[in-house]
Amino acid sequence: MGETWATLGVDLHLETGGDASRHGVRKGLTDALREAVRGGRLAPGTRLPSSRSLAVDLGIARNTVADAYADLVAEGWLTARQGSGTRVAERVIAPPVRPAPPRRKGGPPTYDLTPGSPDLASFPRAEWLKAARRAMAAAPNDALGFPDPRGRTELRTALAGYLARARGVHADPDRIVVTAGYVHALSLLGRVLRARGLREVSVESYGLDIHWNLLHRAGLRTTPLAFDELGTDVSALGPGAPEAVLLTPAHQFPMGVPLHPDRRAAAVDWARREGGVILEDDYDGEFRYDRQPVGALQGLDPERVVYLGTASKALAPGLRLGWMVLPSGLHDEVLGEKDAAGASCGALEQLTLAEFLTSGAYDRHVRGARLRYRRRRDQLVAALAAHAPDVRATGIAAGLHAVLELPPGTERSIVQAANWERLAVHGLSGFRHPLAGDRERDALVVGYGTPAEHAWAGALESLCRVLP
Repeated sequence: MGETWATLGVDLHLETGGDASRHGVRKGLTDALREAVRGGRLAPGTRLPSSRSLAVDLGIARNTVADAYADLVAEGWLTARQGSGTRVAERVIAPPVRPAPPRRKGGPPTYDLTPGSPDLASFPRAEWLKAARRAMAAAPNDALGFPDPRGRTELRTALAGYLARARGVHADPDRIVVTAGYVHALSLLGRVLRARGLREVSVESYGLDIHWNLLHRAGLRTTPLAFDELGTDVSALGPGAPEAVLLTPAHQFPMGVPLHPDRRAAAVDWARREGGVILEDDYDGEFRYDRQPVGALQGLDPERVVYLGTASKALAPGLRLGWMVLPSGLHDEVLGEKDAAGASCGALEQLTLAEFLTSGAYDRHVRGARLRYRRRRDQLVAALAAHAPDVRATGIAAGLHAVLELPPGTERSIVQAANWERLAVHGLSGFRHPLAGDRERDALVVGYGTPAEHAWAGALESLCRVLP
């Protein structure tokens, strides 16, 4: 007999058997409940309906349900306490053992070490929900109306305070424009720069092709700058060079090197002297481990640097929340472009983030995440020392990823071996600009922030198996 338990608050299909005798019904119900718990369809802590309610739903005797509950309590599958009802026991149930699928190229990855994402399982759901409730209760009626293209004033005000305190940004709420993430912000800037007559933007020789392609689609060419141990070499900026440059100065992506102070100053001097503009991608500014935080470049000259930030690394990319702090000379043009496109961000998400920031929940979450990611970073370094001592991890003083330097000529074969291991990992060559003149380096870019906590040990073990 198949039944759906609406009273459980979940759709749960039970196969209780065809024996209509009292013993048969009791055994069928007991077996069905046990299998639902064993298979994970009833999670630990789930409260079951009362025996009276379930009996009515299933059309059976209340004593039959009570007996089935009692059997499962005795077996340890359920718990029953006065005043709290009957619940699924808080225990780890091993899932049914299934044969491992054959390893084959192109199969879905078992472990994901792709850089660029945080541990989504650690998203602070409870605190976010509390913030959402407080924000919704306090929201003015106009929050549900047509949006201000700049973003909600509550969020812009909260961001101005946070960015000044945590990143050294000179941020007036009126200079902040909220966007649907970093990609949205860069798209807007690309179109505005092209409308100003720019044809070219300098970029770093290592980065993300999705960002270069966004600029290309806006009608801009990208010219890579050289890279060395001091970070991106900005000496090529000067008369005749592109009038805009895209940098990740606090933590170069993916190489992980902060831009040397002399080069930071040189970049700002160029922008002042030549009337240029610096687009500063501060993608993971909160995560610093072994050194003092590197402040935002924007603090050196707010009229020559566009500061771009996002909630993608500290919280989750699915929130689609980013922000720009704009120089006065660019603000109206960017705002007009955004307004004309009709693109906006959900007011409720903006209000929730504003509450999350002002309540201190954001700082608490970042501090906890910083400890977790630093622990993973340390475990990665220790595992390399034990299992692959010839592989050196670099760029690890900050961020959510590391660059693992490989012997020359081995990157492609190691990435292929990882593919066969069902391990998602990327070679450094995939982040190199097609026109870069730097020597090619063999390395892996390992995102140690991406796996869920329970999967980290397995991901690390799988990684060590494919390293030389």
